[in-house]
Amino acid sequence: MFKRLRYLYSLIIILPFINGCVPYFNQPLSEQRAELGAETPARKSLVNLPEPKEKMVAAVYKFRDQTGQYKPSATGANWSTAVTQGTTSILLKAIEESGWFIPIEREGLSNLLNERKIIRSSRANYAGQSEKSQLLPPLLFAGLVLEGGVISYDANVLTGGAGLKYFGAGASGQYRQDRVTVYLRAISTSNGRILKTVYTSKMILSQKLDASVFRYVKFKRLLEAEVGFTYNEPSEMAVKEAIEKAVESLIIEGVIEGLWDLKNPEDVNSDVVTAYVESKEDNQGSDFFDQLITPRRRNFGLGFNAGSWLYMGDYSHTEMEAAGGVSLLYDTQSALQFGLNFSRGDLATTESFQRTYNSLDVTAKYRLLPYKDWTPYIEGGLGVFSQQEKSAYTIDLSNSIYTQALYGAGVEFLFNDRLGLNLSIINHYIFNDKIDGLKQGNYNDYFWEGKIGLNFYFDKIWDTSKKKKNRKEKIRKKQKEKPISTE
Repeated sequence: MFKRLRYLYSLIIILPFINGCVPYFNQPLSEQRAELGAETPARKSLVNLPEPKEKMVAAVYKFRDQTGQYKPSATGANWSTAVTQGTTSILLKAIEESGWFIPIEREGLSNLLNERKIIRSSRANYAGQSEKSQLLPPLLFAGLVLEGGVISYDANVLTGGAGLKYFGAGASGQYRQDRVTVYLRAISTSNGRILKTVYTSKMILSQKLDASVFRYVKFKRLLEAEVGFTYNEPSEMAVKEAIEKAVESLIIEGVIEGLWDLKNPEDVNSDVVTAYVESKEDNQGSDFFDQLITPRRRNFGLGFNAGSWLYMGDYSHTEMEAAGGVSLLYDTQSALQFGLNFSRGDLATTESFQRTYNSLDVTAKYRLLPYKDWTPYIEGGLGVFSQQEKSAYTIDLSNSIYTQALYGAGVEFLFNDRLGLNLSIINHYIFNDKIDGLKQGNYNDYFWEGKIGLNFYFDKIWDTSKKKKNRKEKIRKKQKEKPISTE
């Protein structure tokens, strides 16, 4: 026993140090040279958008941080803002990289106008310059004005952690999620109409992992060691990704609604546009934490299972015997699932008896997490139970039939919407004390059933090819509708 504990103690000590080696190799122990800024995952789809028929001149006067949020601090007041104040520059870079806009300077317009005055004044001071040579080209004017801002920064949306210590050695971890939200709208400069408004959000992750050991290894010899690291996702990168996603959304939504045209109209069915439409549909069936709240299983199913029965009756020295069964399932597309189950197995003791029984029952399952890939559930139902007598030619089911009640719990793991792995433990309570041929005591006979099985769901919720076809038809229909005039 003490030897095992020593091995466990050694493992607990070693694992944190192995874990600590990961951040060690990324420690900033030397100077780092300037390099190009990191790119976000949203940029890939932004730069791969279909080409426009004609680029639009767009102006951004001020894309502001409208949150007024300061960085959260556990030590006291922190007057640093939680959101970068350079969001206008981020938006200008995003619309430039999209290939759909010609961005023009408006944030520093006064500086630009002053510089043009200096140029005209300098030219006028040189003799021999003609009046025509003193003229500057006119400034571009915008057909669209992009407005909006960072409208929300929610700190500590989700927090948590875990830790373990054993004999002075242990490790712990903590995490926190913040959320930033961006709104973006396109405005026609000819009539002031708001053509389209979109909004995006991004979660910001912060993690802290540490491990330590504090123990007397010898008389007057104390061992103390600790290692750890903290990771904070840069808020600037989160804002950048949210803005880039907003620009992508604005362009694709405008294409779908016919506000602006593609160079090649067939590109409306490109991978980028299709992926955006699919993600938008999925987003309508997701909750705040991006967890799907749409049905995960098809309506009907067929289950096969195998396991064992453990008899609990009037005889002692019980044994576990093999059992198997089949189930017809009906799923309500929510938390409830109903099943018609038939199973067969043996109830036995070491010496007294061993008999084969049939069980037919109707059950209802209540899933605690119906929209996740895995969900625990509780189960209950009613049914009949009878002994099976075998002869040389027939199977006799004419013996006494007993009623039974079932209750239990289990968990189901979904591989996809067609296949699931099911694990459960169920108690079969028989409303009779004679199934084993002996009536004794104050309680009826019952048995436990433990089983593992596969559930095959075969009724289609929605055909994938039909779904894609309807998406394309929906896009074409919107494009055929008369677009909102921008004149």
